[in-house]
Amino acid sequence: MKKKSLPTILITNDDGITAPGIRNLVEAVKTLGKVIVVAPDKPQSGMGHAVTIGTPLRMDKVDIFEGIEAWQISGTPVDCVKLAVDKVLHHKPDICLSGINHGANHSINVIYSGTMSAAMEAAIEGIPSIGFSLLDFRFDADFSAARHYVTKIVSSILAMKAHKHLLLNVNIPAVPLKKIKGIKVCRQAYAKYEEDFAERLDPHGKKYYWLTGKFLNFDKRKDTDVAALEKNYISVVPVQFDLTDYTLKKQLEKNWTIV
Repeated sequence: MKKKSLPTILITNDDGITAPGIRNLVEAVKTLGKVIVVAPDKPQSGMGHAVTIGTPLRMDKVDIFEGIEAWQISGTPVDCVKLAVDKVLHHKPDICLSGINHGANHSINVIYSGTMSAAMEAAIEGIPSIGFSLLDFRFDADFSAARHYVTKIVSSILAMKAHKHLLLNVNIPAVPLKKIKGIKVCRQAYAKYEEDFAERLDPHGKKYYWLTGKFLNFDKRKDTDVAALEKNYISVVPVQFDLTDYTLKKQLEKNWTIV
């Protein structure tokens, strides 16, 4: 009887290859398949779906995770996925995991997130993908509950032979394992940052700016990712890269007349 081969698991992130979050992600899934890490050599938060054009990319093999092949890339999270498939694996992995991000990627954050853009790039290429985020920005955040649920979620997706364009945005509340109430499949909330730029002067008297702001939730319904996380549920939002507004498309086709 032919022995079933282990699934290939590609891991990346946007916080950089030395971030505690990616180490915890590796630990959570290393028994589920053959893990390959290809991640940025420095933090790339907020890069969205940026790709490097006009600048050479550097790729170096590193010995960071015991027994795990790992490469650091000088580019963006999306660059990492592209190079991983083309130059490291030379084939598509069975699944791509991005994270575990330090900080939330719920609601509007999915647009800006390097974590989710890496996962989205993989999904575009026909690789089932999941982005994981923990609602704790601290470098020394406790990832123990996140590891527990990452293992469960990834095991389940691997077992179900997911659709090749599957893309999930998973956010985990920053509470101990015993306080997590479970998992909820949600929709993305309409919530955003009310942004401001703090204006300051450098030692030469020239102005510079720091992006600041506060998070505002305009969506008070109970079926959103923000609502689930507030009640200590893990939120799972199925995401798609087709941005077409089909409702508006039908309205325009029916009612829009240009003379």
